[in-house]
Amino acid sequence: MSTDDPETDAADPTDTETTDAPTDPSAAYEELLDHYRRATYLEDAGQVLHWDQQVTMPSGGTPARSKQSAALSTVAHETLTSPAVGEALDAIDADTGDATDTTALDEARAATVREIRRRYDRNARVPDELIERLTETGTEAQEVWQTAKAEDDFAHFAPTLERLRDLHRERAAAIDPDTPAYEVMFDDGLPHLSLDRVEEIFADLRDGLVPLIERIEREGRELPTPFRDAGPFSEAEQEALSEAALDALGYPEDRGRLDTSPHPFTAGTQFDSRVTTRYQPEDPLDALTATIHEFGHASYQLGLPQEDYGEPLGQAMGSGVHESQSRFWENHVGRTRAFWEFFLPEAKRHLDGIDDVTVDEAYAAANRIYPDNPIRVEADELTYHLHVLLRAEVGEAFVSGEIDADEIPRLWNERHEEYLGFAPETDTEGCLQDIHWSGGFAAFHGYTVGSVLAAQLDHAMRRELDVDGLIRDGEFQPLWDWLTEHVHAHGRRYTTDELVERATGEPLTAEYFLAYAEEKFEALYGL
Repeated sequence: MSTDDPETDAADPTDTETTDAPTDPSAAYEELLDHYRRATYLEDAGQVLHWDQQVTMPSGGTPARSKQSAALSTVAHETLTSPAVGEALDAIDADTGDATDTTALDEARAATVREIRRRYDRNARVPDELIERLTETGTEAQEVWQTAKAEDDFAHFAPTLERLRDLHRERAAAIDPDTPAYEVMFDDGLPHLSLDRVEEIFADLRDGLVPLIERIEREGRELPTPFRDAGPFSEAEQEALSEAALDALGYPEDRGRLDTSPHPFTAGTQFDSRVTTRYQPEDPLDALTATIHEFGHASYQLGLPQEDYGEPLGQAMGSGVHESQSRFWENHVGRTRAFWEFFLPEAKRHLDGIDDVTVDEAYAAANRIYPDNPIRVEADELTYHLHVLLRAEVGEAFVSGEIDADEIPRLWNERHEEYLGFAPETDTEGCLQDIHWSGGFAAFHGYTVGSVLAAQLDHAMRRELDVDGLIRDGEFQPLWDWLTEHVHAHGRRYTTDELVERATGEPLTAEYFLAYAEEKFEALYGL
């Protein structure tokens, strides 16, 4: 799971607090930044609490943690949406006529005002007490979900899920009562990118991937599974392998750490970005690819400008762009033949029983598709997107009221049968598999957007760098530097579309991902 970028919810715009608002636009801008920075610091403290809950907190700590998280989020949104922020924005607008007009403001300030205005306008419509209830309920839901998943008991989770859905719909209605709730939620994680455009990309992928997967199942040769054949592997072996991979990729020890959690994720800032993974005894590639994936998220956080910490220009641009970084490192680095030429000797040093594995076998094993695997985070590079499509459709049906919570298992299994050819045997392997239910309902598009953008970035990077040669030599810093220059360093200076076009030379398109997938998997499977 990736570092998502949910909007900070906000205060009631009817607040009657009075302030001595600055009339000088420069003073107003500094006041605006002061409030935004303090809100960001509080949000980042909330991330640390979330990391602790997933990694080290004993399960009995949930009642107190829910109160702590709610208190932090409430103060953060009160800070971000105080009357002083609105008055500072109005003072800037009055001076420039249009706060996003770069003839009146320099580009950096214009982008900063644009992003703060966007968040303020959305969140200032949401009542304080709703934010507190949302945060507290979401934190408590984590514990309920874990119990329900462990006991394969969706009915235990359903009432909490419906309460969360209702609270999120209430928030969406407060932000924009004229727009469907699901679309408002979608805009939280994928700002400046329309749902219609993303659904077009999903349709292109469905049309291209489903026939390719069917051809592989029907005509493809059998690929080896040398790591699974040699297992099981101890957690200590796999942890050492993951640490070795992070060291090779250049993950800085003084600004990160590796831990385990029920669901891999990344949390942090440009000064401290922590990753987690999980270990499957029968398949060390699962933990390895998850670790490299989370490194990609951390590389984005660590590549953000340090001097802009706390400000929009020091923050990542949405979940789709964030996911592109993790997907680039996982798939376009960690699953390449060049990577296994470089890394297989290291794997042999840490894993017993794989001394005879060849580079070709390791490369094939890292890319073998498993259409019969019901778990999204364990899915291969192709079927993964059918899992995402399934989850997005179920989430939208639930948010819109088309189905109730107790109907989710049925719809989930029906879509699973349609897209992947079978239904999960349990809800633990089906609709209870993802932790994301407790965090929201429209975040899954970002995973596929990230894969599409990763392929587009890879294509652009290869015009300038010998990517495979660098990977083969274990020289990863030039790849990280390229991504920092073209993506990380900009923070939220540009909208999503602008950032993609500046980095790659064209708008977001599924063309490069589909071409990459066809070329790679047709060769692997001898089609």
